Amino acid sequence: MKRHLRIATDIKPVSDFRANAAGMIEQVKASGRPLVLTQRGESAAVLLDVAVYQQLIEELELLSDVRTAMKQVELGQVMSNSAAKAELRKRFAR
Repeated sequence: MKRHLRIATDIKPVSDFRANAAGMIEQVKASGRPLVLTQRGESAAVLLDVAVYQQLIEELELLSDVRTAMKQVELGQVMSNSAAKAELRKRFAR
């Protein structure tokens, strides 16, 4: 489920974060939404729940793998399923 940023509650100045870090961390954990911290009126950092961060990293890694595979296909660096199986059997034969 996507949890979109709520401008009224999910953007806070760094000074507020310093004063209530534990509460804001709990907010992020409970809501699953990021908290954008501002400094001098400009966005400065984003606080994410660890599970959400991990999911983002895993999705980025998967997308990177897909991009690499697409590039390999474009370059003709492919083999048939049967050739791949034969290669794996050869590599892992005892």
